[in-house]
Amino acid sequence: MSHWFEYFPGHHMWSQGMMFGIEMQTWGAAAIGEIDQIGQKLKAHVGDNERWWQEWTAMAQRIEGFADGEAAAGHQLTAGSYYLRAAIYYFCGERFIAPSDRKRDTYRACLRCFEKGIARRYPQISRVLVAYEGTTLPAWFFEADVEGPAPAVVMFDGLDNAKEMSVLFGGAEIARRGIHVLAIDGPGQGEALRLQDIPSRYDYEVPARAAYEHLAKRSDIDAQRMAVMGFSMGGYYAPRAAAMEPRFAACVAWGGHFDYHEAWVRRRKIMESGGTKISAPSFQLPWVLGMPDMAACMKKLENYRLAGVAEKIRCPFYCIHGENDNIVPLEFAQRLYECVGAQDKTLKILGAHDGGSDHCQEDNRQVGVNLVADWLAERLGGRVE
Repeated sequence: MSHWFEYFPGHHMWSQGMMFGIEMQTWGAAAIGEIDQIGQKLKAHVGDNERWWQEWTAMAQRIEGFADGEAAAGHQLTAGSYYLRAAIYYFCGERFIAPSDRKRDTYRACLRCFEKGIARRYPQISRVLVAYEGTTLPAWFFEADVEGPAPAVVMFDGLDNAKEMSVLFGGAEIARRGIHVLAIDGPGQGEALRLQDIPSRYDYEVPARAAYEHLAKRSDIDAQRMAVMGFSMGGYYAPRAAAMEPRFAACVAWGGHFDYHEAWVRRRKIMESGGTKISAPSFQLPWVLGMPDMAACMKKLENYRLAGVAEKIRCPFYCIHGENDNIVPLEFAQRLYECVGAQDKTLKILGAHDGGSDHCQEDNRQVGVNLVADWLAERLGGRVE
């Protein structure tokens, strides 16, 4: 059974980039027909990352123009739908171009459209700033429809995603279970990286603790029922945070990482041999880590390991992983699960028959998020329906 839809056969990075966009259609933030129009123009230029940016941003500008027109006509819901799609197309467009003013400006366009879109389509989402080491970390708070102090989840991104996606594909389903969601760009992620130049750090309990303390001050949050989760590279960040910050009541690794250094040792071999099973361009890791080159990156990554750390996790733990994940091999999730010290721990493996068997369910995001949301509801006391 086929388990991965490759829009551009033989070019995994671009195909994964297409899936980033396509899967957002579930939450009203993409239209498959529009993305296919982009893809058809790109088929003769596979691997040309400059052309990738041009086609995605051209579509984003077109859709934003429609949004502005509908807003002026007083059709706010229609405008909101257009704005959300434009936001995601801008973000997909900047994905493969190197750090630059143009990349930052494209992301600012994403933010501009996203804020206009959620104001009209997702008024439950509000922007918040989390105090962090003399500055702030930007986040979206998805307010669940629930009365009184309720459980909450702090949700971190991965290597190349941002809160503008995760608050929708993760936040919407979790909030439906009566759980508030803080989708936050931590160090090395999204807006914190692009507009504030805050690089990643191995001790992710520091930003996670800042998020915890921010939420604990809110009267609508039950601080005793707060979880931490992360997807892709966040599958390292969240377990690290749960191990070192015992106040978290549950932990989700949406894609399990055990040794991020070893993961990149393997990826470098693939890149150096000309392999295509990679998810990000060569500039991404040095940019995220704030390092000048790959040699410096590998040195910094020596601390990004969960051996001797995962054993300290005591709260309920859930790891969901695709059997056919060729970005983070299943072996890493299995090693993480084996070392986690919690008595209540689950490793959910999805195969091709289940759907969602690829990296972080990028082949079927709905499958992954519903399983995660149900587990969180059962552990945190949310709505189980």
